[in-house]
Amino acid sequence: MERRRLGQSGISVTDICMGTMTFGSQCDESTSHAILDCAVDAGIDFLDAAEMYPVPPTAELFGRTEEIVGRWLQTRPRDQVIVATKITGPGHGWFSPPVRGGRTALDALQLTRAVEASLQRLRTDYIDLYQTHWPDHHMRYEDTLAALGKLMDQGKVRAIGCSNETSWGLMKSLWAADKHGTPRYDTVQNNFSLINRRCESELAQVCRQEAVSLLPYSPLGGGVLTGKYNEQLPLGGRFTDYIQNGGPRQKVMAARFVNDRTLEATRRFGRIAEDIDVSPAALAVAWSRQHDFVASTIIGATSVKQLTESLEAIDLILDSETLERIDEVETDIPCSLREDGLRRL
Repeated sequence: MERRRLGQSGISVTDICMGTMTFGSQCDESTSHAILDCAVDAGIDFLDAAEMYPVPPTAELFGRTEEIVGRWLQTRPRDQVIVATKITGPGHGWFSPPVRGGRTALDALQLTRAVEASLQRLRTDYIDLYQTHWPDHHMRYEDTLAALGKLMDQGKVRAIGCSNETSWGLMKSLWAADKHGTPRYDTVQNNFSLINRRCESELAQVCRQEAVSLLPYSPLGGGVLTGKYNEQLPLGGRFTDYIQNGGPRQKVMAARFVNDRTLEATRRFGRIAEDIDVSPAALAVAWSRQHDFVASTIIGATSVKQLTESLEAIDLILDSETLERIDEVETDIPCSLREDGLRRL
């Protein structure tokens, strides 16, 4: 496993990151801790959480994932684990957090309160990477960045990043940081996978030219790329729940991931994986890792068995022939998800 620097910060991480959004919903605490143990024992030192996790977010479960991660952190030396988490931000469209009066603007007061609450739940005195989960395009970026800078000065946050951000928004934030002398975002965490390759165009250029690291989430396309949705809706699947029980926004999100194009592309990726004798999950994760603008690919799991399949990608390098076959699928079946929909959701 390689180590890569997060933007221009002093933090380097493994090129696979353990995501935790299932902890406390699809995974109970003992399973969550077993997954974390397995990930770290495999060499991963980077964990990603959020105040609103687990998903789908509810007022009752708000913050539970951080609590589960926090109790696990007590079993490991703190300086051997890089911990990332996020403040919700206003653009999620799903629910209002049951804290801070239901407000999620990225202003100084709410950022300070959110960081303090995350520190308490995580049982730590600093957060390595603190991210805005959704952008606040109604606020001046310099005000948000200045507030984050104060938290860095206080030693509560080491580096900052954004998530679900547009190319315009990321460039606007970098311009604001340069003009006003605030800290800059070192990372951007966006959806990027074999069925959503939008990041390869404008956002990749921003990352390359401005030394910002992409942290791709959902490299398995929400589980679609494992092939489990190809025959029927799998019991316990996230999109199964969204389709059968979700609200309008969740149903729209499920339709963006589970449709005729993504399922046919998945079948073809499955044949490629079979030909090189790896799991479809390993193929998807390895493909993500081989982009020069990616620092660490965030993987998720609901069991140790699921995690093990993704960990096959640790030493997997896809050759040029395999990469060409993958590109042919995108050419024949373009199914990248719409970025405006991603921002709304």
